[in-house]
Amino acid sequence: MERILNSETPKHIGEKVRIAGWMTVRRDHGGIVFFDLRDRSGIIQVVSSSELAKDINNECVLEIKGEIKKRPDRMVNPELETGNVELKAEEIKIVSKAEVLPFDLVDMKMTLPSLLDWRPLTLRNKKIQAIFKVQEEIISSFRRTLSDLGFTEFQAPTLVPGATEGGSEVFHVDYFKYNAYLAQSPQFYKQILIGVFERVFTITRVYRAEPSVTTRHICEFVSLDAEMGFINSWEDLMDVCETILKNMVADLQKNRSKELAMYGNPDIQIGQKIPRLRISEIQEIIFKTKGRDNRGEMDLTPEDEKDICLWAKENHGSEAVFATHFPGRKRPFYTFPDPENPLETLSFDLLYKGLEVVTGGQRINEYKMLEDNIKKWGNKPKDFEFYLQAFKYGMPPEGGFAWGSERITKQILGLENIREATLFPRDMERIDQRLSILQPKKAKKPKK
Repeated sequence: MERILNSETPKHIGEKVRIAGWMTVRRDHGGIVFFDLRDRSGIIQVVSSSELAKDINNECVLEIKGEIKKRPDRMVNPELETGNVELKAEEIKIVSKAEVLPFDLVDMKMTLPSLLDWRPLTLRNKKIQAIFKVQEEIISSFRRTLSDLGFTEFQAPTLVPGATEGGSEVFHVDYFKYNAYLAQSPQFYKQILIGVFERVFTITRVYRAEPSVTTRHICEFVSLDAEMGFINSWEDLMDVCETILKNMVADLQKNRSKELAMYGNPDIQIGQKIPRLRISEIQEIIFKTKGRDNRGEMDLTPEDEKDICLWAKENHGSEAVFATHFPGRKRPFYTFPDPENPLETLSFDLLYKGLEVVTGGQRINEYKMLEDNIKKWGNKPKDFEFYLQAFKYGMPPEGGFAWGSERITKQILGLENIREATLFPRDMERIDQRLSILQPKKAKKPKK
């Protein structure tokens, strides 16, 4: 007898079937046992004799044969897709025995560190699973939107010869007898491929050796990167970002309504048009409405980001805001300066519900200008020869952006910490296990 999924059982009322999965909740009532069986498609209630169900506890992997029966009307569970049926067990096989769980997997009440310490188990909780079903839809929507807009997907390397974004926040790797690094970004490869495919995107892991433990930073995350050539204006990039966000919201509401409901059906307000404000304008608004004087600062503070999103919601019906024209000193060397004010750049962040979720902007496409900027930033053009080939032999006006998949997931669902939206978080304190319980290695000196 072929196994069927739980979600298929309502089509088989009165028939003998075979199902398989994990026991989730057991309820003993005298000589009868009721329990929920979980598989990839959902949950079904199983009714068994106590004899058949002996020695079975939560998370045991079971294979069950029996008859699908219609539940009495008063026993229907409207919260389950299979809520109008149950399986009357005739044969139960324990495929894999589970030990007694160290905590209640259904109603988990745990601190975040404990939740991550037990990650292989806590991921089995349906509400936590929902986070990653939402994240899957966000990534799929990003891919669909850009494919429909004529972008070509590519796979970016994660071992690179130098720092992409500059600075010291890179992870060093011993690469045979040479130095290499884990990529901070696929930026250089995106730009190179503009000369090949004109429009490209990649979904890739990137690494930041940021010495901070906050609710918004992790050392490894999934970046949704895109780059497009022959732009008419750098505002074309924001237009595409706006389309991506609106499609993400529509796709989530269409395909992940059940998962969104577990998080209170979050109200996702974007409005007709996402407002676009210069950094200086945002700082002026914050000063007038909150009395905080950050005017002239090079960047927005976390409080500024939260307050401007609240302001935009109240005044524009949008919890998203584009912050534009960042100072050149706050952006990488390849960022295009504003022709009207060379101290500023044609760059932007997309802030959503008080957090930066996208960074982007127009890039320098003229070879000499890019070479000069490399020198101005204190680097040597010879270290970028591979990258510069693409610009030496013709590059159209172009730009791009990158989304943090964990950040947008966190903001949409209203999670408190980005680690909740990361399957297996890496930060200063954890690589699966807490680093404090491991013996630190002595740092190797980079080979010359």
